Amino acid sequence: PAPPPRVLWSPGDSGRDIRELQARLRQVAWLFEGPSGSYDARTEDAVKGFQGKRGLPRTGRTDSVTWGRLLAMTHEPDRWELYLMGGQPAAAPDARCLTGRVLCVDKTSRTLRWMVDGRTLTTVSVRFGSQYTPTREGVFRVYWKSRHHVSTLYDSPMPYAMFFSGGQAVHFSSDFAARGYAGASHGCVNVRDEAAIAELFAQVRNGDKVVVSW
Repeated sequence: PAPPPRVLWSPGDSGRDIRELQARLRQVAWLFEGPSGSYDARTEDAVKGFQGKRGLPRTGRTDSVTWGRLLAMTHEPDRWELYLMGGQPAAAPDARCLTGRVLCVDKTSRTLRWMVDGRTLTTVSVRFGSQYTPTREGVFRVYWKSRHHVSTLYDSPMPYAMFFSGGQAVHFSSDFAARGYAGASHGCVNVRDEAAIAELFAQVRNGDKVVVSW
């Protein structure tokens, strides 16, 4: 008999290849979480389901035959698909973040760093406005803090809001906490970790700098 196909990845593996596997499984609706970059039980179940549907042995391990089938049915995932739920490597902070008290917002790594005199005290995942309501880039100042804010424009809660440019603010988003990067804000910088933003809100003062950059 022919030797079994070579196993490429199996439960317990992690890394960028696993992100790509998960992103492709999402494209064919076998996986609805992540990508996380970790070959966990959900990924194993998704691979088993995909294999069973195609008459392949349901091993839950991704072998060369399973991978070949998945490649044929999917497209190369782009950076957004790979990092739909965050987790991409952070770049060095923008030079304008290195002095004073700064909320340093990086659209590329989708992080917000709270920095004081060049030291990073906290880093949280953030998401931004869509292409139609983009988060403005540049250097701003926090001009108003509102702990229990509700948007008059969208009638949605914006707890721990720190306004920096017109109606754009850094704030907690329960939608981001629930749906991750599948959604978008109306231009604000959304934070999904409520404990972290509560702590930030307590530390940040009116007049502190906000830098938003790619």
